[in-house]
Amino acid sequence: MKIVIFGLTISSSWGNGHATLWRGLCRALAKHNHYVVFYEKDVPYYAAARDLGEVPGGKLILYPDWSSVESCARSDVADADVAMVTSYCPDGIRASEIVTGQPKTLSVFYDLDTPVTLSRIRRGEALDYIGPRRLADFDLLLSFPGGAALAELRDRLGARHVVPLYGHVDPDIHRPTPAASQYSSHLSYLGTFALDRQAQLERLFVEPARARPDKRFLIGGAQYPHDFPWSDNIYFVRHLPPAEHPAFYSSSRLTLNVTRADMARMGWCPSGRLFEAAACGTPVLSDTWEGLEAFFTPGREILLAGSPDDTLKALDLDETALRAVATAARERVFDEHTSEHRARTLLEAFDHANASAPETIAMSA
Repeated sequence: MKIVIFGLTISSSWGNGHATLWRGLCRALAKHNHYVVFYEKDVPYYAAARDLGEVPGGKLILYPDWSSVESCARSDVADADVAMVTSYCPDGIRASEIVTGQPKTLSVFYDLDTPVTLSRIRRGEALDYIGPRRLADFDLLLSFPGGAALAELRDRLGARHVVPLYGHVDPDIHRPTPAASQYSSHLSYLGTFALDRQAQLERLFVEPARARPDKRFLIGGAQYPHDFPWSDNIYFVRHLPPAEHPAFYSSSRLTLNVTRADMARMGWCPSGRLFEAAACGTPVLSDTWEGLEAFFTPGREILLAGSPDDTLKALDLDETALRAVATAARERVFDEHTSEHRARTLLEAFDHANASAPETIAMSA
């Protein structure tokens, strides 16, 4: 198939979670001889941190403004089997008009930011990537979380056919590697700074760091403010491109996952960090949210923390216990959570949407 995507970014992983997911999916789709054309607006902040120059098995179109690419986009969509718009696409509304206006092409919207989308809709805010008809004109809606979000997307946004497409990992990229001294830590955290998870980060990472001054704690990510509550044993690495993630995780005795507040409240919304760290053979300590047990078994494949004491207990586990958790999690990822698994889910969703009358479909998590 030819699949045309209008997205936020695939070329730069700086400050966003979209790029790495798209790269894994595109590589998996290419293995099945599908061809992806990805349209990305060329903005300065991604251009300055670009770490991918071409779509795996496809084509990347970087454009300065919509008018310069509209004609080409119309031609590509008319020639495509599937055309897709994603959340936070800078020209999402304009692209949606083209995508949903081509009757021979399956029209898809992929919301990789469903908790944010629904939260803003509930507050009556306008979205610059969803038009006034919302999602009623799309043949298929893909949602990053599952669970109750699927029904709310139908009810609030008029989506006709909703399927969860969760996070994933490409094990060809994320795998155990030799430890790197600059990333060595007893507990690491990898993620862009976000105000809505700062309180949890302080509870589960900063406070334990102060309680264990003899341990080394490491944060990797972008956009951290100068007034972050650093301590002498908390080290910092500015934005790491995906190629450095395996070394970062593999150098961590234990790594922490903290979920964005909207995602945690909604549940059924696993961060890609969970799968990436597990694929690298690193034990994961995570905050809790509804549906987590559908992806990893608590206590056996993942450790859970709701307080600083929980983090300290995890840090005090011996190597045998931590290694058992890491091994079980890695096996689970290979069995269920790779980019190849999600590509199959995606292709099945395309087939189902093409074969079924939209008004009769109601898929659950």
